[in-house]
Amino acid sequence: MPWRDTQSSRLRRLFLEGFSAMDVAEPLVSFDETAKAETVCQFMQEKRFALVGVRKKGLVEGYVRREDLISGTCGDHFQPFTPDDDLVPDTANLIDVVKSLAINQQCFVTILDHVGAIITLTDLEKPPMRMFLFGMITIIEMTMTEVLRQRYPGDSWQEFLSEKRVDVARKLQEERNRRGQQVELVDCLQFGDKGWIITYDDQLREALGHKSRRETRNAVKEFEALRNNLAHTQ
Repeated sequence: MPWRDTQSSRLRRLFLEGFSAMDVAEPLVSFDETAKAETVCQFMQEKRFALVGVRKKGLVEGYVRREDLISGTCGDHFQPFTPDDDLVPDTANLIDVVKSLAINQQCFVTILDHVGAIITLTDLEKPPMRMFLFGMITIIEMTMTEVLRQRYPGDSWQEFLSEKRVDVARKLQEERNRRGQQVELVDCLQFGDKGWIITYDDQLREALGHKSRRETRNAVKEFEALRNNLAHTQ
């Protein structure tokens, strides 16, 4: 197996297996089903909780939302966990977590087959998730570089870029070579440039499931924006 392939495989394993749901989860605060709705609602307002778990016979079997707690008890507004709530095990990787959040904007985490934690959109700001996302984008960029290297030998990809963009890459290559880093011109392309070139490849677009060049370019822009946000801001 080529050295670059083994590097990529190790990185994928590191980020897919190195982080799990419990690295970003928070304990799910819960109340007995007999707890008064008004009391629990006040507690949730103070803590800025959107929902809390509800215990039945000592086990968390479902949840209640703050806006529903107008009167009665938690049991009166109880919502049981269902497959639609997208429960994930504590060992789930962060890709599964992101998929779940995309559906419900929260996901419940099971520990020993019982819900014990929760992940919400605000948990995306935690360092483990930021490290994971940046790692995934790094792997995507590495993959794009290798695709260009293999499909466009001799830097034949240059026909798809303006002379100005190619010149930016050449200047970076000269600087890196001056510092003792022996790199190819393709290694010095910007993320957006690599994505731009790939949009001209019909086979790659089809493999990505994109119907048009514009769709691929929009995806590249979104990845680039996410990478910049992760690197510079929250």
